Amino acid sequence: MEGIILAAGQGKRMRPLTLETPKPLLHLHDRPLLEWSLYSLRGIVRRVLVVVHYLKEQIADFMAGQRVFADYALVEQLPAPLGTGHALRCCRPHLRSEDFLVINGDDLFPRAALLALSRAEYGILSMQRADYPRYGVIQLDDQGDFIGIDEKPPAGRYPSSAPCNIGAYKLQPSIFDCAPAPSVRGEVELTDMVTAIARTQRVELVESSWWLPIGDPQALAAAQSVDVKRNMVAL
Repeated sequence: MEGIILAAGQGKRMRPLTLETPKPLLHLHDRPLLEWSLYSLRGIVRRVLVVVHYLKEQIADFMAGQRVFADYALVEQLPAPLGTGHALRCCRPHLRSEDFLVINGDDLFPRAALLALSRAEYGILSMQRADYPRYGVIQLDDQGDFIGIDEKPPAGRYPSSAPCNIGAYKLQPSIFDCAPAPSVRGEVELTDMVTAIARTQRVELVESSWWLPIGDPQALAAAQSVDVKRNMVAL
């Protein structure tokens, strides 16, 4: 099994911190965010693909010096970052395995949750959130099976909390047969691809006990007081 880390974006919400440093290399405690992601995948996948574009040379230098994964590849998102689904499609020629985990490069997950996710054929990591209007709420049918994602719904649409998509997926090559229309932003969204594959494949919902999204400088500053090692992975 392989792991894909989506790390190509410009990190616009993280400015000015990302004017000269790519978001994956911003530090949380004593390590870059990208290194935390690598540690979360260690022992679950044998090889990692890191999708890059913005300030890619810095990420290439970091990956050349890291000691978590000897077997890795950098995949440049060309001609530009055109959505998370487009990033995944760029990885297709570089994949060697029949299944793979995909994680957002600015979200940190506990290793136990990623391990559970890796056992699904198709899966999506979720967490109950009271602040669900900030995220995508996972929609289920009457049998409790995944059918789609309601992106950033208004407050009051769901009860006090709702299961949210937190940015980690277990996928197989048939995902590449899905060709959803571009979103209103003109991008190919991975969430739309997962929704499309759910019409023919069961997508398992895997609950996570912890999740640390880092979307802006305030979130990064607040995360410095979080015991990430205890919540995420034993180094």
